[in-house]
Amino acid sequence: MTWILERLLGRLPLGWLQLINRKGRFFSAVLGVGFAVTLVLFQLGFIGALSGSVQLPYQAMRADFILSGPDARTLTDGTATPRQRVYEALSVDGIDSASPFYIGTAIYKIPNGRDASFRVFGVEPETLATFWREDIAQFAPILEVVRTATIDGLTRGVPTELLSGVGTGAPQPLNLNGIPVGLVGTFEIGPGFDSDGYIFVSTRTFFQIFPEQDPGAPAHVFVKAELGANLLRVRERLEAQYDPTETLTRSLEEALADEVMVQTVEAPVGIIFGFGAVMGVFVGLVIVYQVLSTEVSDHIREYATLKAIGYRNRFFSGIVLEQAAILGLCGFVPGALLATFLYGLISGATGLPMVMERARLTNVLIGTLVACALSGLLAARRLRSAEPAELY
Repeated sequence: MTWILERLLGRLPLGWLQLINRKGRFFSAVLGVGFAVTLVLFQLGFIGALSGSVQLPYQAMRADFILSGPDARTLTDGTATPRQRVYEALSVDGIDSASPFYIGTAIYKIPNGRDASFRVFGVEPETLATFWREDIAQFAPILEVVRTATIDGLTRGVPTELLSGVGTGAPQPLNLNGIPVGLVGTFEIGPGFDSDGYIFVSTRTFFQIFPEQDPGAPAHVFVKAELGANLLRVRERLEAQYDPTETLTRSLEEALADEVMVQTVEAPVGIIFGFGAVMGVFVGLVIVYQVLSTEVSDHIREYATLKAIGYRNRFFSGIVLEQAAILGLCGFVPGALLATFLYGLISGATGLPMVMERARLTNVLIGTLVACALSGLLAARRLRSAEPAELY
């Protein structure tokens, strides 16, 4: 290692030699930086999983536009949309289809005593092929039968025999809010932070599960433009059709962007994860600063000698920055490995999409080196401002 650094720096690697001179302190500092890196990556992983999980249902949708209440920014919040918007949208030139979309949350009592929370989507089966992905749309004919449902095959926490038996014979029985339904098929979306899985039912079945919901007030209205239509022009006509203080017209991409923004930046869970990442950076800064500051204090006489014989401040800053970079790199590697292991562990246990992305690793590595450099420059202030005679 010393030989490599000597070739890279073009001089004796004094910073490295000082660090390994006290191996216990060096090892502790590396562990500290590694812990901070793990903490930051862990929190960023949760933010990424949160963002990824809210995108999952949108990735199954095929609508061109979503009509919502004026204060709706996610699938589940905001004012309901009057059902008459469906018929009004169909009267707009360039619109091919429109359909109401209902959302409810149902609880399933698992035999082991736990509850599984399902996000239930109420749809008109004849429009499934227009507004939903093929693996969901294939069940349109059978969903016409009242009290039948399709279930997310990636649902978290339910007995494996329940999911494995779906589609192999008679409908698998399932009670949702006390209403028995028969599961006739599976699709794949994946669990999120606020639900263990998704279920599709017809609107008739939906209002048996959620009798309190108003059939005349769907959560949203899905709209599909005619094949080959100019979507910009169609949107202009749709927006002209509605009072913006009563109905919000968004593309699917805009609705998804709103949902991600709300969940990751404005919702409490997103704020908590973001705060955790900031705390990780702060912990790393403090640890590296303490180590480098102690190194400077321990070798103050040697630095004074070098300063007295003519070495400039840039030389001393270079030594401290060399130590900061070594601590950053040596701490990053175990921290990243531990975080990657924890990603796999949590993803396997919860089904959340926690994936260690290369861009995240690169950004955290750069951030670690920058944070270590800042700590090093702070620790080197005493050397830059002091006179040689004062250092003895």
